[in-house]
Amino acid sequence: MLDEEDLGPADEKLLNMLKEGRVTAPFVADETGYSLQYVRDRLGRLVEHGNARKVYEGLYELIEDPREEETHNV
Repeated sequence: MLDEEDLGPADEKLLNMLKEGRVTAPFVADETGYSLQYVRDRLGRLVEHGNARKVYEGLYELIEDPREEETHNV
């Protein structure tokens, strides 16, 4: 799992969108202005670290928000 300090501005936007529901990379790219490849890379990183999962080809959902993990450790 990623820690909050590992997150950049793009990760923050992605996590906010994932909290609202499932997303696709093209949708996130359109909504944020980031390039499609960059969004795919960031989503892949979230999946790799167990914070999100690929539900179907190109469709992602949130598993655990690393920003909320900090409150559990305090």
